[in-house]
Parts: sequence; C-alpha cells; structure tokens
Amino acid sequence: MAASSIIQAVYEQVLKRNPGEVEFHQAVKEVLDCLGPVLKKHPEYIKAKILDRIVEPERQIIFRVPWQDDNGNIHINRGFRFEFNSALGPYKGGLRFHPTANASILKFLGFEQVFKNALTTLAMGGGKGGADFDPKGKSDNEVMRFCQSFMTELFRHIGPNTDVPAGDIGVGGREIGFMFGQYKRLCNEFTGVFTGKGLGWGGSLIRPEATGYGCVFFAEEMLKTRGENLEGKVCTVSGSGNVAQYTVEKLNQLGAKVVSLSDSNGTIYDPDGIDAEKLTFVLDLKNVRRGRIKEYAEKFGVEYLDGKRPWAIKCDCAFPSATQNEISSNDAKTLLKNGCCLVAEGANMPSTPEAIEQFITNKILYGPAKAANAGGVATSGLEMSQNSLRLPWTREEVEQRLHDIMIAIHKQSYEAAEEYGQPGNLLIGANIAGFVKVADAMLDQGLV
Repeated sequence: MAASSIIQAVYEQVLKRNPGEVEFHQAVKEVLDCLGPVLKKHPEYIKAKILDRIVEPERQIIFRVPWQDDNGNIHINRGFRFEFNSALGPYKGGLRFHPTANASILKFLGFEQVFKNALTTLAMGGGKGGADFDPKGKSDNEVMRFCQSFMTELFRHIGPNTDVPAGDIGVGGREIGFMFGQYKRLCNEFTGVFTGKGLGWGGSLIRPEATGYGCVFFAEEMLKTRGENLEGKVCTVSGSGNVAQYTVEKLNQLGAKVVSLSDSNGTIYDPDGIDAEKLTFVLDLKNVRRGRIKEYAEKFGVEYLDGKRPWAIKCDCAFPSATQNEISSNDAKTLLKNGCCLVAEGANMPSTPEAIEQFITNKILYGPAKAANAGGVATSGLEMSQNSLRLPWTREEVEQRLHDIMIAIHKQSYEAAEEYGQPGNLLIGANIAGFVKVADAMLDQGLV
C-alpha cells in the first residue's frame, strides 16, 4: 500500500475513534501530512504499525473531582491525564486548569508533547492533563481544596519514573505546591514528581522564564540562517501571561522592541516599546493583582484595541504566546502584507492550518510550536535532572543549557527538512525529526 494511503487510513481511524475532537484531529493531521517521505524511506515503520500506535495514547485517565467552596457548596469537575507515549522516558507534560479543558484539547497537547519532548534531546515521553476547573476568582483555600481532591485520584497514576506533570494555563506555582504537598502526603515520599516547583523545595532557576526565553533563542537561530539578528526588530507578542512576559524580557535583552501584549479582552499597542520598567508593571498586574491588560493602556497612555488581537500591528517578528488557533488565515495575510518576516510560536498550535500554509508558501521564517516553545519542557527536564542529583544549578548554568538545547532543536529540525527535500521548512523538519526519534525507540522496544 502507498504511503499516502496508509496515512489516510490512520487519519480516518483517528476520526472514527475520537469523534468531534477537532483540536486533536488538527494536531494529528499536521504531523501525518509530513510523514509520507519518511514512510517511503523507512518501510519498517509501516510493518510495525508505528503510525497506528503513535496516535493512540498508551493510557487515558478521566476522573471526577469533587470539592467544596468557602460557602460549603459542593462542586464537581472532571479531571484528565493522557499518557501518550513513553518510548523515550517517563511521560512529561503540563496540567491545564481552565473551563475549556476537554479531551480534545488535552489529547492534542499530549500528542504534540511527544514530539516536542523528543526534540529536546532529553529522556522524556509525552503526556498532558488537567481539569475544567477555573482558578480565577477562587480563594487560595478553594484552589487548595480542589488541588488536593484532584491529586487524591491522580497520584496513583504518576511518579518520578512514570509520569512527571508540570504547570500550564491556570496552573502556576501555587497550584503545583498544593498538588505536590498532597502527593507527598499520600505517597509518604519526597520525589521529583512535579516540575515547576518552588526554588526552596526542588525547583529550578530559569523555569518560569524558560518557554519565553527558549522561543526567543529559537527565533535567533532562525534569523542566523539569513545572516540577521533581533537587534532593532519590531516585535508583536500576544498574551500577557508567563510565556509572553519572558518573551518580552529576552527580546529586550537582545535589542528588539516589543510593541504589544494582549489578553482575552483586547490588545495594548505601545509604539515606544515595552521596556523593563513597563514590563515590571505587567508582571505585577498579571501575577499579583491578576488584572486586565487594559490597565497598562490607562497607566502609560497608549492605544487599547478592545476585543482585538495584535496581528494588525506592523511588525518584523510575531510571537503568538496566548492560546491555540489565535492566528487565522486573515491574520496571516495581514502580517505578511505588513512585512512580517518571522513567526515563532510561544503558545501551543497558535496558528490555524490555513495561516501556516501562507507562512510556508511565502517562505518567511516560521518556527512551529513543537520546536519553538520547547524551552519550557526542556527546562522541566533539567529540573528533573537536578532533583535526581539533589543538587541545584546556577541561573547561568541552567540558561546556558537551555540555550544549547534550543540551538540543538533548531539544528535537528533544519537538517531533517533538508534531508527530506524541504529546505527551510521547519514545520516538516520538526515533525520528522521528533517522529523518527520516537519511532526508532518504539521499534527497539518491540510491540508496546
């Protein structure tokens, strides 16, 4: 059977087994569409049914999470953990607490995580999880009670050599602390079962900054292929959470000028640039006061684009750092029309397939999420290493290791794209490089 027919059959099986899960379908299709040349070169993958196995999670855990609010009312949420693939190491991937968290979104994230983690060069499998719980507007005690209930079920499925969760949207240091404490209480052991922990009890320096820093390091590598750098580049960044904040910080350090941030209500446009002083205000606004980005516009007297995303703002480089599918086909057209020459994805799958097609057709520098935003999980892997050694590394050492990993991810993606006849296409390169590493490990380990 031809490679294209095999790929189509696998995709149709995914649609049949996972009805209505459009985000998961989108993620699977993006990877499968890149693999025709790989299957032709490696018929052993076809014989071993690697594709059929890799699109099916090794384990799917769905459970009830009851908890009590401060008024004594009982609430019921749904918890998830999708342990996708452990060929390269323990399952590794974040937990997301958000009302939109569902099987489709978490499976798409878990599937992406398999290949992203493979690219880091570290020994990590891929998984993802979370709950349809919204920590916004909840007291610390309510969040604690929810986290303890959530972990009372999840603890039996995770461990430092089995599955090591981390944070994601809605899960920061507070939530990690509460869940780690409950795991420790239930298992009677202090182990590196979570990453993103507090610095005083096993966390790693640079972990909060890692996804944003890593994305900028990756963009830097892309620009080097054209003899350019970030000095003087005008950049738009979406979002205003952890990834966006540290993307801005590292862009500033490398001489770029960031002119936008956003949240679900709208976008601020600051043509003078979001410098270190203004960024300090954003960190307090979002991390401490948990306010809206509109307050930035009011404080600094800049334009606020109500209900808009930043993609109509003229820029050299765009860093989507908010959520999935935030750059539409029309947004991509506008970016290209305004002269944008680089898109580096800090969020997971932030560009629609139609937008990605335009970036690639127009041969701009496009860094797909599974490569460009791998800095977060890479530094989580470094945190796991420190936990195993029971030794903390300095800030400089962790950042240098992160920088080296992002250089290696770009190199693997760039070389795989060239090897398979798609020079410069990092989407295909990243998918192929990650897939081949996982597929070879699966072959070595037999029918598992």
